Amino acid sequence: MTETPAASGVHSPQVSASTIPPEELDRLTDGIVAALKSVYDPEIPADIYELGLIYRVDIADDRTVAIDMTLTAPGCPVAGEMPGWVENAVSAVPGVAGCSVTMVFDPPWDQSRMSDEARIALDMW
Repeated sequence: MTETPAASGVHSPQVSASTIPPEELDRLTDGIVAALKSVYDPEIPADIYELGLIYRVDIADDRTVAIDMTLTAPGCPVAGEMPGWVENAVSAVPGVAGCSVTMVFDPPWDQSRMSDEARIALDMW
């Protein structure tokens, strides 16, 4: 599975050919999303998934997961720690063989990437 957030902040999975059975891929995907939703920027009361900080999630046939993510600002105080939090959360999902996180800043994050859930949590209407 490769997942890329749409400009509206809604995440649109793009599934490519995989040797992982569809039922297992669905279970892994659900577990990975739940794991991502357990990671919060300590300064923002919304999880990184709903904030639209996750740009790409790729599950390889060997069940390793590669994630591209960003931050709300490059100078974020937890920039050095957050990739580790994401790796730990996703690596703990049953069936995931490992996880690597790459920080990217292109395209730059903006509020249009947030889900409605994040907008409600942050009172940003």
